[in-house]
Amino acid sequence: MSGSTAILINNDIEAIAIGNFDGMHIGHQALFSKLGKHGAIVVIEHFRATLTPHIYRARYTSYPLCLHDFGKVRDKNPEEFVSLLRHEFPSLKRIVVGDDFHFGLDRSGDVETLKSLFAGEVVIVKEVAVGQTPVHSRFIRKEIEAGNIKKANEMLGHPYEIWGEVIKGQGIGAKELVPTINLSVSRFLLPKEGVYVTTTCIEGREYPSVTFIGHRVTTDGDWAVETHLIDADVANVQGKICIRWHSFLRENRKFDSFESLKIQIGKDIEDACGA
Repeated sequence: MSGSTAILINNDIEAIAIGNFDGMHIGHQALFSKLGKHGAIVVIEHFRATLTPHIYRARYTSYPLCLHDFGKVRDKNPEEFVSLLRHEFPSLKRIVVGDDFHFGLDRSGDVETLKSLFAGEVVIVKEVAVGQTPVHSRFIRKEIEAGNIKKANEMLGHPYEIWGEVIKGQGIGAKELVPTINLSVSRFLLPKEGVYVTTTCIEGREYPSVTFIGHRVTTDGDWAVETHLIDADVANVQGKICIRWHSFLRENRKFDSFESLKIQIGKDIEDACGA
């Protein structure tokens, strides 16, 4: 449980990977590949807008997650942190980390410190790159914030996805434009304003979609995340749904009339189908 001070004793775990693991990207997967049969992932979680907040990380691995609130371990020195790991995982034989791994108070410990403090095997995984770009969560966040979804997805190794709660919209879409599902999204990092090719996932089913994110400058000016299902009619959708982002279509802009906006939405749908 993230944020808890309770320590669960995991007697069956023999190997762990340690990190923040925001995004569960291809660099993280390189660490997980070294865990073996009796492995687990130790997440040191920072509470901020993220790519895969809290237990959403579990969607990208079959290994159990052990979440620790960064605020509750940040003041432990390296010796105390390794002692905590030994207590939590009595059968621990292997620790897997990236070559830039730091831990303990003021990031005072590094991979050499870990080797000196832990009697078992320490596996150091080299940095993974896509082309000339090192794969790190901070670089993926920048790509998403810039709307460079294809590049972000290449580094993630999977489509970027967010989850949100369905909320009531303006009611204009179904009457004047096209029907949309409106979402309230928290904790997930959102792409820049604009229109995107997406997949919307509802109760385990996937629907090709076009998603708008940004200020509705043609209508009320409010911020919105709205998704339109292409060639599908799903009425009375409730609860949480998922949007997977594939590519950027166009910038957000103001239209002179609903009619001109509707024409553009039709073009967006056509472009999305051909993407």
